[in-house]
Amino acid sequence: MIKIYNTLTREKEQFIPIKEGQVGMYVCGPTVYNYIHIGNARSTIAFDTIRRYFEYRGYQVNYVSNFTDVDDKIIRAANELGVTAPEVADRFIQAFEEDTKALNVEPATAHPRVMDHMTDIISFIQVLIEKGYGYEANGDVYYRTRKFKSYGQLSDQSIDELEVGASQRTGEEQNQKEDPLDFALWKKAKVGEISWDSPWGKGRPGWHIECSVMATKHLGETIDIHGGGQDLEFPHHENEIAQSEAKTGKKFANYWMHNGYVTIGEEDQKMSKSLGNFITVHEMIQTVDPQVLRFFMATTQYRRPIRYSETTMKEAATNLQRLKNTFENLKFRLDIAEEDLDTDATFLAELDQMKQRFIEEMDDDFNAANGITVVYELAKWLNTYLENTTVSRTVLTKGEELFTQWLSIFGILFTADELLDEDIEQLIEERTQARKNRDFVRSDEIRDLLKEKGILLDDTPQGTRWRREA
Repeated sequence: MIKIYNTLTREKEQFIPIKEGQVGMYVCGPTVYNYIHIGNARSTIAFDTIRRYFEYRGYQVNYVSNFTDVDDKIIRAANELGVTAPEVADRFIQAFEEDTKALNVEPATAHPRVMDHMTDIISFIQVLIEKGYGYEANGDVYYRTRKFKSYGQLSDQSIDELEVGASQRTGEEQNQKEDPLDFALWKKAKVGEISWDSPWGKGRPGWHIECSVMATKHLGETIDIHGGGQDLEFPHHENEIAQSEAKTGKKFANYWMHNGYVTIGEEDQKMSKSLGNFITVHEMIQTVDPQVLRFFMATTQYRRPIRYSETTMKEAATNLQRLKNTFENLKFRLDIAEEDLDTDATFLAELDQMKQRFIEEMDDDFNAANGITVVYELAKWLNTYLENTTVSRTVLTKGEELFTQWLSIFGILFTADELLDEDIEQLIEERTQARKNRDFVRSDEIRDLLKEKGILLDDTPQGTRWRREA
């Protein structure tokens, strides 16, 4: 029984899907005006891990994550680069796809783009105006926030608290609003900006309306899960609820999920472009194994903050290497294992117990930190079992199945081809022959050469095994 911490109710709740065996998830995607930084990647990786766990538990997941390709920042980047806004969006959507592929993020079921939904957005706004929730003012269209009675429920803020902050804003836009709390549904076009025709004149949509339209269009008027970064709770997700429920009269999302920040530095600052303290994934994976970054991000419970530092990255690299070593040992012994042994039932029962513990931990709001602890326990168990003189193919096959399935939930994939390099195997074969010929000088040369490359050899009665240095 999967339990989810619902930001809306601030409680863990049993997950009950709208349609049995199916999950509809909408996760707010990037605004595509630059490369994503590792703070952005946190959300992508967290919800990809959650999606993978749902699939492991037998659910069919309809996973929708948008691209915001109409935005002030995109327009600004287009002007700076001397290209069009669509060209900026296309460039950084491609970069996003390349970077997330390197992090082994599964493509979404659908990646809707704002520019492809302009007719839907205009129709949505018209309904809000007809119902009295929207109003036009000099080519702009605003949402009557105070008319939506439960506004502030998601972010746990009262209208009075919000009004104090909104009343301090000034400018032409604020002057034409009926209420300082009202927010934009449609923005009148400025000179030189990309725009679309509408009943209120040329313009473009507000940020919040875009996700309301794309979520309901692709997943229905009520969706199972809406997710995104913690910084989107207010105002973005709060406004999505107000817009969507005002239009449909139905609950927008049954479960709201928000991932924690990535922090950096001794003061644990939130990583963000506005603070200038970010590291892009594009830059980072030029020098760091993308699997290490994925492992670092995926193995923290999604609601917890992640502190990024060289130390924490090195710890992740070391832990991942240890798991690789277990995988190597497992594959090596699997090839020479016995078909069945009398002790199989005992060992298989122990593996089943670990499986149940893994599911219990991950069912508890996708607690990746506890889940990976069970993976470490499995690795330790496998290493101990592999020390036996004879091992069972049945037990090792079951162990390998659990090991690879669980790691794949965290986005980690080991393959024999990746680990058993042909050149290394040839050198090991040459060394074996040298030892048979009592050419110990050449044998030692090969061992030293491999050691320099970070490859350690273990001579066993069953043959020579190799592993990468942690």
